[in-house]
Amino acid sequence: MGAQFDIAYVFEYAVKLLPFIRISLLIVAGSLVVGLGVGFLVALPRLYRIPVLQRLSQIYASFFRGTPILIQLFLFYYGLPEVLKLIHVDVSRVPVLYFVILTYGLHSAAFISEGIRAAVTSVDRGQIEAAYAIGMTGPQAFARIVFPQALAISIPIFGNVTIASLKDTSLAFTLGVMELTSKSQSLGQLTRHFIESYIALAIIYLLISILLEKAFHYVERRLLRHEDQEVATKKFAIARQWLSRRLGAKVTLREGGSET
Repeated sequence: MGAQFDIAYVFEYAVKLLPFIRISLLIVAGSLVVGLGVGFLVALPRLYRIPVLQRLSQIYASFFRGTPILIQLFLFYYGLPEVLKLIHVDVSRVPVLYFVILTYGLHSAAFISEGIRAAVTSVDRGQIEAAYAIGMTGPQAFARIVFPQALAISIPIFGNVTIASLKDTSLAFTLGVMELTSKSQSLGQLTRHFIESYIALAIIYLLISILLEKAFHYVERRLLRHEDQEVATKKFAIARQWLSRRLGAKVTLREGGSET
């Protein structure tokens, strides 16, 4: 049994948890860097319909979207070193934080790749053909026509992935990483005020999520400031329908934020 509830501990624990935000945000930032790079590479074969690589990309996305992140953490932390031993590579001394960032990055890449495909395919094909008609090359058309519009459309998707990654970092404590959730449990065990520690933890996660949502909202509005509202709404609708079919769930994308 825990100790009697005392609201004062909520504020005390919130202050003590603040230094550990840095670890959670480091995991999120590192995983997003990995996720963007890998997600782009995973999306390319399916955008250009490269036969063998397209199938491998589908398998990759299905595995990381279809299995729990906790299982993926265990597989990479305990399984990857054993596999690398077969080729005489010893990673036993690599800090656990690197395994966590790698796992979250690969997990995020599966969703980011689908977001990239949704954003790119929502750009009107007629604009690309018009770019070719005036003499633009493929890379020029992509850089000047496709990329700016796809970037604006992908911001809500990227925001969803970022906030989801933040919440998923609460599982990193299972591998011994001292982040927000791990510290919260330690505080509760020391004083037996578990409810207060988890309330403080929930408040911190909520505030960070709100700040991230506002930040992505601002970036999205900046990128769409020259876009016609009706055209932007149509593009978001196309991206939403595409993602709903791919992810098998209702996805809501709206200007000024997003929810899934």
